[in-house]
Amino acid sequence: MSKTRVQWVCQVCGRTSPRPMGRCPGCGEWNTMVEVAEERAPTAGPPVIRSEPQLLGEVRAEGLERFPLPLAEFSRVLGGGLVPGSLVLIGGEPGIGKSTLLLQVSSIVATTLKRPVLYVSGEESARQIKMRADRLGVPTDGLYVLSETVLEAILHHAERLSPVMMVVDSIQTITSGDLPSAAGSVTQVREAAARLQWWAKSSGVIVFLVGHVTKEGAIAGPKVLEHIVDTVLYLEGDPFHTYRLLRTTKNRFGATSEVGVFEMREEGLVEVENPSEAFLAERMVQAPGSAIAVTMEGTRPLLVEVQALTSHTSFGHPRRTANGVDMYRLLLIVAVLTRRVGLRLFDQDVFVNVVGGLQIEEPAADLAVAVAIGSSLRERPVAADLAVIGEVGLSGEVRAVGQMAARLKEAARLGFKRCLVPRTVRRATFSAPEGLELVPVRSVAEALERALV
Repeated sequence: MSKTRVQWVCQVCGRTSPRPMGRCPGCGEWNTMVEVAEERAPTAGPPVIRSEPQLLGEVRAEGLERFPLPLAEFSRVLGGGLVPGSLVLIGGEPGIGKSTLLLQVSSIVATTLKRPVLYVSGEESARQIKMRADRLGVPTDGLYVLSETVLEAILHHAERLSPVMMVVDSIQTITSGDLPSAAGSVTQVREAAARLQWWAKSSGVIVFLVGHVTKEGAIAGPKVLEHIVDTVLYLEGDPFHTYRLLRTTKNRFGATSEVGVFEMREEGLVEVENPSEAFLAERMVQAPGSAIAVTMEGTRPLLVEVQALTSHTSFGHPRRTANGVDMYRLLLIVAVLTRRVGLRLFDQDVFVNVVGGLQIEEPAADLAVAVAIGSSLRERPVAADLAVIGEVGLSGEVRAVGQMAARLKEAARLGFKRCLVPRTVRRATFSAPEGLELVPVRSVAEALERALV
C-alpha cells in the first residue's frame, strides 16, 4: 500500500516542516507555510536503472550546437543562442511582456529553423493567442498552439508533434493527474518542472517556462524550481516606461548577469541596439543635478543619466527618495556628503532618479549620485562632456571599480571628452581611448570641485 505523508512547505523558499508554523524558519516570512500531502509508493522490488557511468572523454557532444536567433538581445542573455535540451525559466511582473516576448521568439524559431514550435497556454485560449499574434503581426507558419493544463496531455501532444521548442505559459497552472494537490501548489510546481526537465533532456527539445512572481519580485513557488532549470531570466521594467530589461541570474551555458534591452511598441518588444544613446536621448545639458554614470550590466557597459534634486524640507525629518538606486546606498552617500564634504543636507529633502526606469545595483554609480546631489545643492551644473565612474567609501574616498577599459571605451564612443575616475586606477593595465581625458580624483570633495562648472 502507498503511504501518505503530510508536511508543511514554505511557498517562498521551499523550507519544509513536520508541523504548521506561522513564520517560516528559513526565510522569516509570515503565513507562507502550506500543507502538502504526498502519496509515496512502496519501495519494494529492485531499482530501475536507466543509465550507466561513462568516461567524460567518450561522451559525444553532437547535436548540442546553439541555435543563433536574429533577435540579438535575446541571444545575448542566453549566452549566444538556444541550446537543445535546455530548460529556461522566465519571470516578471504581470503585464510586463513575458507572453509577448515568447510568442515573438516562438515565431522566429519556427520561421528560421523551419521546424514546428509548440506554444502551450494554461491561462489563455487559442483565440486569445491568435488575436495577440495578429496584433503583433508575427508569422504563424509552423507555430502550434495548445490550451491545456494537464501535464500528461501536454507531454502526449508534444511527443506526437516533436517540436524543436516548447513554451509553457505558465508553470503554476500545470497539474499532474498523479498528485491530488491543486494547481500552483508546491508539489504540483515541483513535479511539473521535474517532469519537463527530464523530457527536455531526453528529447533535446528547448523548453521555456513562464513563472509568476511574488509581491517581492521573486519567482513564486519553491526555490527548488530555480535549481531545476538551466537558465533563469527576469523581464524587468517600469510600467510607466517603454523600456524592458531581460536579465539573466543563472545560466549553465553562458555568463550570468547579462542584460538585453527592449522597447515596448505596438508591434511588440523591439530590441534596442544602442541602449546608452536611448537612455541619454532626452538629457537636458547644463541642468543642475544631472550626472552621467557608466555602469556595467553583465559584460555590457551602459551610460545612464542620474538626476538628483534637493529641496528645503518643511518637516523635522527630511525625506530621502530613491528611484533606480538602492535606498541604503543613497543614505550612505548622503551621510558621506554631510560628514566628509560638509554639505548642508540635514534640512534638505533629497530625491534621486535614474532616467529610463533602469535599476542600478552596482556601487560604480556612487560617485555619479554624489556629484548629482552636490550639483543640485550648489546650483552648479556638471560639465556636459564629463562622465563619472567610482565607488564612494565611508571615509569620503573614491574607490576603483572593475572593467574600467570597457566603461571608458563606451564613454568615448558616445562623444564624452572627459571622465572622472578614481586616482587609484592603474593606467598600466589599459590605455585610455583616443580623445578621452581621464580626470583622477582621490575624494568626493575633490570630485565635486573638478566636476561642477
